[in-house]
Amino acid sequence: MAELVSQHTDAIGWHELLGRSLTIRHEPGAAELCEGLQGMLGNVAGLDGTVRLEFLKKAVYRLRLGTEPGRSFILKRHRPAIAHTDRLLQSRWLPALGLLDCSPRLLAAAAQREGRWIWHVYDDLGGETLTRRSEPCCEDAAIDLIVDLHTRAVGQPLLAEVRWYGRDHGAHFFTSSLRDGIALLETLATYRADAPDQFAAVRMRLLERLYAFLDDAPRRVRILEDVGGRDTLLHGDLWPDNVFVALTSDGVCARLIDWDHISVGPFGFDVSTLLYRTPAEARPSIWRRYRERIERAGWRLADDAELNILFHTSEVARSASCIVWPALALLNERAAWGVPMLLEIDRWFDVLRPPLPGEAATP
Repeated sequence: MAELVSQHTDAIGWHELLGRSLTIRHEPGAAELCEGLQGMLGNVAGLDGTVRLEFLKKAVYRLRLGTEPGRSFILKRHRPAIAHTDRLLQSRWLPALGLLDCSPRLLAAAAQREGRWIWHVYDDLGGETLTRRSEPCCEDAAIDLIVDLHTRAVGQPLLAEVRWYGRDHGAHFFTSSLRDGIALLETLATYRADAPDQFAAVRMRLLERLYAFLDDAPRRVRILEDVGGRDTLLHGDLWPDNVFVALTSDGVCARLIDWDHISVGPFGFDVSTLLYRTPAEARPSIWRRYRERIERAGWRLADDAELNILFHTSEVARSASCIVWPALALLNERAAWGVPMLLEIDRWFDVLRPPLPGEAATP
């Protein structure tokens, strides 16, 4: 939703109006962000006075200064560790792969004085994502970029640094997510504060699910190691909304945003994320494009039945890892949102099936 911050005047600058709006939204570091933006943009000569702030999602905004092109920016608030990996992504990792242009430019940064939050300012890529533009030409451009990312990064020394500062989404992520989820759910056996009647049953059902997957872990880990291929650089959160496509005079240009979960692991982790967040009827064509392009690049993939298990295992790991934060919130803070979130995760497992047509992969 777009919000008209105000018409700035000589007495009140655009940065002051922006600061007031962010403060009203209880955003930490608003003053420091506005100082950084003022240093980057100055008085923005020729600004017609219109300042618009659009809330996109938690801690992410679009800032429009005037109506002329080139004066629209994305403001995103990070924790310091994520801000650091995002800067490394732009300064070292993507340039090393020849893929710097596949991500929006990081234009400026501003740290909250207490050091708990870092604001980043990015180029605004607009609103055309793969969710909105699913034409074959857009899907082709997106898949070509993802294949480029996966094939160029294999064997690169930068993977060790990415693993250190980012995440590892290999077999260990699958087994540790199951074990962490089980440990926390077991601890919640004595939780009683404001728990709805169905909480105990849901907790037990989640435990049964995780124990079943843990029993099946040796088979799944073997498949991950046998057919997952060599570790590569992963976007880590490859929703269609994080894939931007733009129609240009030279064709379709694809770029990726929201690299907060950048990691190392098998290609199937990214591919499964994309497939599970795509309508079921569109998944076979997305997968077919990916397979064709990566095999054209010299990779030899396993058959779809085994890869279907690999994709399903990645989604199980993601879902199990989501148990950690609501469970900790209940144990440490008795947070009201913890129980509804666990109920929602239980519903995810209820409908979780392999993403491609074929044999079921549930234990």
